[in-house]
Amino acid sequence: MPASSPQVAVITGAASGLGLEMARQLNGRYRLFLIDVNAEQLQGVCQSLTEATPFVCDLSDAGSISQLAADISHRQPDIALLINNAGITHRSLSEITRPEVIEKVMAVDFFAPVRLTQALLPLLKNSGSKVINIGSMAGWMPVMARAGYCAAKAALHQYFEVFRCEMRHYGVSVLMVYPSFLDTPIEQNALSGSGGKTRHARSTVGRVHSAQWMVSRVLQAASQDKERLFPDTFTNLSSILYRLWPRLFLQLMSRKFAHELEVK
Repeated sequence: MPASSPQVAVITGAASGLGLEMARQLNGRYRLFLIDVNAEQLQGVCQSLTEATPFVCDLSDAGSISQLAADISHRQPDIALLINNAGITHRSLSEITRPEVIEKVMAVDFFAPVRLTQALLPLLKNSGSKVINIGSMAGWMPVMARAGYCAAKAALHQYFEVFRCEMRHYGVSVLMVYPSFLDTPIEQNALSGSGGKTRHARSTVGRVHSAQWMVSRVLQAASQDKERLFPDTFTNLSSILYRLWPRLFLQLMSRKFAHELEVK
């Protein structure tokens, strides 16, 4: 990626976590269009960066995404990167998770990236942009107490694998990123089965990595024009175990996440 460029990087969920770190590491290399639902926090982030424009948007609302895309398109930017990073999760067993919680997770983690990418597609095709989607290893293998999150990330994976093939001849490329457990606010703000904030501690497998560690690998993969990034070796091996010996994987996962069964 260029050391200095007037091109634009669009980042969702940019007020905290991976999105904030992404903005920091891209600062000075691109004009930044930063999107988040938290207006005050987003404004503070933009003031700390070189050339950043805030766009406040509730990505769970289709109408808000349409207005966001119109606001961005009106500026006729040369978009180099569209980074679909914003996401939410839940930690609750399927039996106690309300349908509206699953719908909200699907709205932010799956429908929002699809809607925003589709709405900006004329600009993406005109610029030969790269779309970077922050997926999850939960989209490849089951994780107890995260059925809705797993479903949303699996849908994201499948949609953009097809999208990549269809957009290749326009020069639009896609990097799918599959992190495992990260030290970011998405887990601190996980929803409960009733839609509030969950109070029990999360279970993890393998090492919990920082946002800085993750973003440096994402940007390196983007600069190498990779199509998929599996940054965590341990979790990647776990996904292979699931595909080859699913019963063994499920037994081991159930033991590791056993305390989730006690949360009612």
